[in-house]
Formats: sequence, C-alpha cells, structure tokens
Amino acid sequence: MTSYYQCISREQQQDGSCTAHYEPTIHAQGAWNEHEQHMAPATGILAHELEIFAPQPHLRIARISLDILGLIPLQAFSITTRSIRPGKTIELIEAVMSSGGRDCIIARAWRLISQDTSNIAGLEDHALTASPESLPIWPGMSIWPGGFIASTTAVSDPERRPGKGVVWLTTAYDMVEGEATTDFVRLMGLVDTANGVVPRNGLQLAETKLAFPNTDLQIHMHRLPEGKWLGIEAVQQYGADGIGLTSAVLHDKRGPFGRSEQILTLRPMV
Repeated sequence: MTSYYQCISREQQQDGSCTAHYEPTIHAQGAWNEHEQHMAPATGILAHELEIFAPQPHLRIARISLDILGLIPLQAFSITTRSIRPGKTIELIEAVMSSGGRDCIIARAWRLISQDTSNIAGLEDHALTASPESLPIWPGMSIWPGGFIASTTAVSDPERRPGKGVVWLTTAYDMVEGEATTDFVRLMGLVDTANGVVPRNGLQLAETKLAFPNTDLQIHMHRLPEGKWLGIEAVQQYGADGIGLTSAVLHDKRGPFGRSEQILTLRPMV
C-alpha cells in the first residue's frame, strides 16, 4: 500500500454539499496511540476535499483552520464538505471529518481572489540557506512510533535544538490511492509534524513522561506551496500553567510560503 487513504465513494448532496467515504491505511497511523490517525495525514485528506470542492479558478485557499475534537480513530470515516459563505471574491468552505457517529475534526478554509500584486510583493520571512538535499538525514523522528512517521523522510539543520530549529520532511506516499496528489495536499499533509520536530523536553519522551498534543492547527499561506519537500522553521514554547504553543514558518524549496500555529495541552503521559 503506497497511500494514506482509500476512497470508497463520494456522494453529491442536494444541498450542494459533498460527502466522501474513506478507509485509512497503516501509513495514517498516529504517534500517541496505535489505534488513532495522525493529525498530519488527516489534515492532508481534509485539504484534498477542500481543494476539489466546487473550485473557482480565480479563488485560492489562503488559510486552513482545523479544530481537533478528540481522538481520530484509525477506522473508516467520512468527510462532508460545504460552502458556508459563498462569494465571487471571498468564500468560506468547511470540511468535517466524522467516524463512529461523532465528528473528529472541523476544518474551515478561506478562499480569496487571486490577482497580480507583483508590483507590491514583499516578504519579511527569509528563505532557508541550506537545501534539504544538502542536509543529513535526521534520525530524531524515529522516537515517534506509528505508521505515519515511518512513511516520512526527515533531514535537519545541525543547529536544531529542543525548542527551536529547522527540519525538512518529505514523503513518497500519495494521499489517496489511485489519485494524483497535488503539491498543496502533499505539503499540507506534513505541516502538523511541526509539533514534533523541536520538542522542548528533548528526544527522551519516555523519560520526561510529558505529552504535548495540539488541539488545533492553523495554516496561513501568502502563496501556494510547490514541490515535495516541506521546510519547518519551528519554535516551541511551554507556559507555566499547562499550555504551550508551537509556531512555524513554512518553506518549500522556493522559500517561505506561510506560517502555522498549534496550541498545546501539556499533560503527563499515561
């Protein structure tokens, strides 16, 4: 199996919404529990449904906001996608993943009008100096169990440390079996790993016994990403009252294309 998901069926509803039914493969398996999906490929499959839902060529996805409502079971699920706020220049769409009779993730995406603003374009985030091909394989991801982490390849900047650093990731797996995976979907399906590439408690999770799962993922993009490598320039911060924050500048090989944020609940591992 060389994909994260298998599409079983897709149904267009009379109200304009669309419901797709999927089966996850072992490659979607999570790191915190063996019976759950990892949020990264779950983000990818939701991005896939958002991307193909009633596309308008002059609009593009500029932000995806995902709220995680609980454990994401490693079992059959559906995604229902609909338009919440239709428009010719601004549109808000929503995709809800459901499994076993309950909603697992609510994803909302703003589509904004795309037009030529090259005469005023400018960035404050800087491109990374080293390309992923020039960096050594990073074995640190191997501390995380599960099929998803095993499906990825990671390289790291030598200055990466607990709390801050740069890691590049890629995967050779398609998001949906038998369907071409766009660059956008492929890289969206890796963003959630930002929370695991610079853990403040280092790489000895079993010794520190601290879990830091995120309850959301926010992705903002000033341009669409390209290619197969995702560069994550991450910073992780822990507060003193059990809440943390992982922030990242997101890169492809062209340079920075956006940012992500994840709010964390800090709790003892059980």
